[in-house]
Amino acid sequence: MDTNELIKALAADSQKLMPLSRAWWSAAGLAVVLSAAIVFATLTPRPDIAIAAETPRFLFKIIFAVTLAASAFGVVRALSRPGAEWRMAMPYLAAAPALLATAVIVELLLQPDAWAVGMMGANGPACLFALLLVGLGPLAVILAALRHGAPASPAIAGAVAGLLAGGIAAIFYAAHCPDDSPLFVALWYTLAIAALTILGATVAHRLIRW
Repeated sequence: MDTNELIKALAADSQKLMPLSRAWWSAAGLAVVLSAAIVFATLTPRPDIAIAAETPRFLFKIIFAVTLAASAFGVVRALSRPGAEWRMAMPYLAAAPALLATAVIVELLLQPDAWAVGMMGANGPACLFALLLVGLGPLAVILAALRHGAPASPAIAGAVAGLLAGGIAAIFYAAHCPDDSPLFVALWYTLAIAALTILGATVAHRLIRW
């Protein structure tokens, strides 16, 4: 069997239990519901949520998280298909970091003397831990969907699954987090999402083999 025939066979096998597209949309929906349920069952919305929702900083957190989740969802779906070239998909993941970098630069220009306070926030380590925990459930769901496919690079696909889980978790966690500075997001949110990314890559590398 040559390479093309092997790829076709893998693609056919991945469709037997559930069409890949349906598996991904089902997983995305479940991950969103699960993340929201975890946040609102274990955490309380910040007291000033109504006021904060009208501020640029708070809205930026949501936009950043949605951008990360949307781009990662598109990339991980592409990577789950046999023969997908991960290097061609990676540029789409630059959108969220570019937004964050721009926001950090603007923050430093507007408040050059308050960068340390903005970066550390009220309780950075607690934010990191909570965001990581919120993302674990969605990550498990996304990795399960990834097994319906046949990614050529399971570790790369798993890493992007971690980005997706982190983005989804950050959307809902933002309603609880009282720290809105882009500098805070750049440090603590990024650390939590990076941990989910590493975990996703590690688990996918071990569990997804063909």
